[in-house]
Amino acid sequence: MEQPATAIPSTVLALLDLRCPRCHTGKLFKHPALSFSFMEMPDECPVCRQTYEPEPGFYYGAMYISSGFSTGILLMIGFLLYFFAHDPPVWVYVTTVAVAVLAVTPLLFRYSRAVMLYGFGGARFDPRFLTR
Repeated sequence: MEQPATAIPSTVLALLDLRCPRCHTGKLFKHPALSFSFMEMPDECPVCRQTYEPEPGFYYGAMYISSGFSTGILLMIGFLLYFFAHDPPVWVYVTTVAVAVLAVTPLLFRYSRAVMLYGFGGARFDPRFLTR
């Protein structure tokens, strides 16, 4: 697996780029988001050997984060349709939200896991890994 030469110094940018929370270099997922294997994560970071699953069942909490992301999408689309499409019928709301959430499911999955790992995984950025 090819890795970038230097780490990303910003924690926010490393999270957005789905990188390891400790070294900000290793990728959190094995395959691109637009593949059928978008859910596969390595067991540990290929650069710093940080484990990506601190305990069994750790990512069950990511379901709550994903639910929050989905709720945000629902509210945003609801407000946009209400104000810009002049309150269309209910089926338009339901269809639009369903299509939008299904379209971004790989991203919801990945970012909910990344937020869970960064927030509750116990690993913090270690500048010693910037030079590797």
